[in-house]
Amino acid sequence: MSKSATTTNFVCIGGPPVHQEPKTHKLNLDISPHRAVSAVRLMRIEFGGAFADLLNEKGKGSGDNEMGYVERTLGFCTRDLDDRDLRLVTDIVGGTIRWRKYLDYLILSLCHDPNTFSHMEPLLLQILRIGFYEIVKMKVPSYAVVDENVQLAKVSLRPGAGNMVNGILRKLILLKETNSLPSPQVEGDDRAQARALAILHSHPVWMVRRWMKYLGCEEAIKLMMWNNSDPSFSLRANRGKGFTRSELVSRLETLKVPYELSPHLDNFVRIQTGMQSVIQDGLLKEGLCSVQDESAGLVVSIVDPQPGETIIDCCAAPGGKTLFMAACLSGQGMVTAIDINKGRLRILKETAKLQQLDDVITTVHADLRTFPEDNCVTYDKVLLDAPCSGLGVLSKRADLRWNRKSEDMEELKSLQDELLDSASTLVKAGGVLIYSTCSIDPEENEERVAAFILRHQEYSIDSVERYVSAEFLTEEGYYFSSPVKNSLDGAFAARLIRHA
Repeated sequence: MSKSATTTNFVCIGGPPVHQEPKTHKLNLDISPHRAVSAVRLMRIEFGGAFADLLNEKGKGSGDNEMGYVERTLGFCTRDLDDRDLRLVTDIVGGTIRWRKYLDYLILSLCHDPNTFSHMEPLLLQILRIGFYEIVKMKVPSYAVVDENVQLAKVSLRPGAGNMVNGILRKLILLKETNSLPSPQVEGDDRAQARALAILHSHPVWMVRRWMKYLGCEEAIKLMMWNNSDPSFSLRANRGKGFTRSELVSRLETLKVPYELSPHLDNFVRIQTGMQSVIQDGLLKEGLCSVQDESAGLVVSIVDPQPGETIIDCCAAPGGKTLFMAACLSGQGMVTAIDINKGRLRILKETAKLQQLDDVITTVHADLRTFPEDNCVTYDKVLLDAPCSGLGVLSKRADLRWNRKSEDMEELKSLQDELLDSASTLVKAGGVLIYSTCSIDPEENEERVAAFILRHQEYSIDSVERYVSAEFLTEEGYYFSSPVKNSLDGAFAARLIRHA
């Protein structure tokens, strides 16, 4: 890593940003670069409305005054980091977000006065969380954690903040060395147990109570352990560009990226590590492969796209399923992608061109709830991958557990019903409607389908048994992937045939 780098500065902290020409700045070599960037990212995720999975792109800088000020104070941006530091940032940020509730419980336990925690400066809290995560979960040498995080607090805040970090981290180290870390007792009624488990496994209490209700305590714990594990990723070779899984495997072997062939889908390869190498090699940028979980790929298997068919993807962006379905058409047929978000739809259109699928994909900016009013066209197959809680993808979306509230569930269920009703009008007689989510919650899945069938007698359930293996088949004939059972993201799909 060089000692100087070029960056774009924004000035005028009290008013609108004023752009200046890029200039060389000296990095603050008194602080740990990956910890500095981790602290900034954590601030942006918690207070800037950013998503953790969108902040891993090298060169991503801050776009607002306050965070730009923090970055300039610390002297580092993501673009300044080498590959090793980038990997550390990914590990620290992801892990700190996952374990936030547990880390805060420990920090609060070690503060003399509870008011100290409740009134703590946000950046100071992020630095403490990083230090606690490194000591408790990463097993980084204690002296390095204390020295580096104390210095980070001093430089970014003031000397007194560094003294506080020093005192609290040393208490933590002493308790850890004597196996005396504070721990809530899992006892009492269901509510008390849920509160304790929520701390120990770092999930919102409402989620824990919901899973205890539907899954039982033991399965709920297994699910939370899965959500807190390091996520694996799947790559799909893009058939639309003539790139095969064998060619993808050859590239991964050249890059020395460990892989495993998907046992469920012919075009998919699993990787646990090495994503940075895949990105740097240009496999994604060239459109040769896409990052897509097998659980999502299996939904496309249930759609069963065939050459010559007309298909509509009703809530398409960012477009992973759209692109996979289009590739299955072998240049014959059409996939129409509708989405309410114009920006995300534009990205889908650009990706379709990159993957040489733009001749079979057309995009429409519209709200599905009103789209059928002005559209008289019906389709062979209609996919509604509905907006949902995302409770099946918490291992990859570490921040999502803190952004969801129990009240969201009722709103989502109402929206899902509206979207299903609209999507159903777009299906030809004899055609197929596929309803899917990335949720494991029965209220968003089976219950929504049951309610839909009651409202629409012209539809009946078509079992997915012909399209997926028995391990994904429910008694009702639906598709369901369980994070605990199948080691994939949680997902659901129902295949419904229109008779009239």
